[in-house]
Parts: sequence; C-alpha cells; structure tokens
Amino acid sequence: MSELPRAAVERLIRNAGASRVSASACDELIEVLEEVALDLGAQAIQLAKHAGRKTVTADDIKLAART
Repeated sequence: MSELPRAAVERLIRNAGASRVSASACDELIEVLEEVALDLGAQAIQLAKHAGRKTVTADDIKLAART
C-alpha cells in the first residue's frame, strides 16, 4: 500500500493541466514519487551524517535534490 493518497496525486496531475486522469496514471505517479522521495531521503540522511548530525534538515533535502 502506498503512502501517498490517490486523490492528492490526482489533484497534482490536474493542477499540471490534465482535464481527466486515469486511476492507473495516479498509481504510476505514486510509485515514481515514492521512489524519488526515498532516494532523496536517503541522500539527505547521508548529508546529515556527514555533517555530524542525526537530524535531517530542510537544507539537507534541498542539497540532496540538487545532486
């Protein structure tokens, strides 16, 4: 089961300009977004550890997103 609600992802796609969104499109985007989020989170954790911290900060996330 995914962590992201389908309704929220559908709203994101609609905000991007789609007039209709299939359930399978929402499900696929959920999978992609969760994979990207997990990768970013792991990178941010490594950045925090490298800085000698246990707490992941917004700056860690921003830096991880740039790489």
